[in-house]
Formats: sequence, C-alpha cells, structure tokens
Amino acid sequence: MLASMGVSVSMLASGSRGNCALVSSSSTKILVDAGISCRETFKRMKSLDEDPHSLSAILITHEHCDHIYGLATLAKKLRIPVFMTGATYQTWQRALRDENGVKPKLEKFERFESGHSFQVGDIAVKPFTIPHDAADPVGFTFRAEGIKVGLATDLGYIPLSVRDHLRGCDVLIMESNHDLEMLRVGPYPWSVKQRVMSRVGHLSNLALADFFTSDYDNSATFVVLAHLSEQNNHPEIARREAERALSARGGLFCNRLLLASQTEALQPIRL
Repeated sequence: MLASMGVSVSMLASGSRGNCALVSSSSTKILVDAGISCRETFKRMKSLDEDPHSLSAILITHEHCDHIYGLATLAKKLRIPVFMTGATYQTWQRALRDENGVKPKLEKFERFESGHSFQVGDIAVKPFTIPHDAADPVGFTFRAEGIKVGLATDLGYIPLSVRDHLRGCDVLIMESNHDLEMLRVGPYPWSVKQRVMSRVGHLSNLALADFFTSDYDNSATFVVLAHLSEQNNHPEIARREAERALSARGGLFCNRLLLASQTEALQPIRL
C-alpha cells in the first residue's frame, strides 16, 4: 500500500486541559506536545486513521502540565526521540522526581536550542522563543515538501521576532485564549487573571485580531485558532473577532478559519 503523499496537520487536543498536535509529511510524523494521556492520544490518533506507532518523534514546547502530562508514558511505550530544550528537560525532571528525589529520564532525549534549526526525517524544524512564564518556551515552524506550518500558542504577546518567524506559513496555528471581558468578570482569582493577561501569559482574542490587522501577511491557506479557554472564552466570540480582523485585510478570501477543540480531534488539514 502506498503511503499518502503531502503534508498534513492535525490538532488532537487544544486548550487549558491538554494540548497535542500532529504534523506529518509523506514519510515523517511529529507529535507536538503531549498534554493529554497516552491512552487518549492513541484514541484520537486512531480516530483519524493514524497509527501511533508510526510516530517519528515528540517535540515539546514547554514544561507546563497541559503540554507534558502524557509524555513519560508515551515516550516509554513508543521509544522514539523526545526533543526539548535543556532548561525544559531539567524543569520537567525536577517536577516528576519521586519521593527519594530520583529524577525520571527519557530513553531517547534530544536537546535543541531556540533559534537553531534541526531535522526530523524530511521535516525541517525551527524553534523560536516565545514570551511565556515557563523555563524556556518555544513555538515552531515546520517545512516539508514546499509547505510551511507555524505554531505559536502560550504567549503573552507577539513580539517582532515571532511575527518574522510566522511569515509565509501555509498553515498558521495561533493562540486565541481568552475574551478580556469574560476573563475580567470570570471565576479565576485575581492573581491568575493578572498572570493570564500579562506579557508572559496568554494571547487574547483582541491581541490576535490586532496581529491579523496590523502585521499578518495573509499567506496561510488555513488559520487555526488554538488554546481557547473553556472558562474565559467562547468559540463563536473567538471566531467572530478573528473573522472581523481577517476581513479588514481581505484575509478571509485567502484563509480558511478553523477552531481547535479541547474535547475532540480536528480533522486533518491536508496540503
């Protein structure tokens, strides 16, 4: 049976309770983050007719629980390389050490540095620094078969360096975490609200809309809104703000707008 050709992107889960994405070329499959359980990761991959045992590697953006919850079990079961920055790996180890202080180890740990490209199979990966309250958080761009995919979630704002990395993407996955008014009147403690709204917190619908109207190059065939808060956002509010901003730039004629879900896998984007 011939392998399917082309590049595809699948959002297995996206939100405050777990994040996980799949970026595939004709011969390589990369899992980006492991924020849901191993069992649920396998279940959602199989729902898309994807074999978990065909994965080539796991890449981690940062060490917060909603991005690494299933990592230890996945790495043990699949025995594939896991790519993290050194600081992210050390922080993950400290968080998971047992009562005797013994730190877990990954059988196939691969260290990368932000700003330095590396290769996984036929996919070229470029990690870039993002502003978030983690040890060494990154976003990624992926290039394969003439296609560029950009992923940037968990960032308090979009600095010029991030904007530069995201130019020329065919698929753009961006955080649209919260509606400012819903967050202000919502149930979170004030300290948490301050963190979310800070420059190392999460991107609001309004901040993303500003990016779309001011410095987005309208290059993507698909734009995916990701990491929506279940408490402080609503899919239709996020969609409306993004559509309004993209329409102002003529972007809706170029971009198909999709929303990633916390509870089910988004059908694969194929290019």
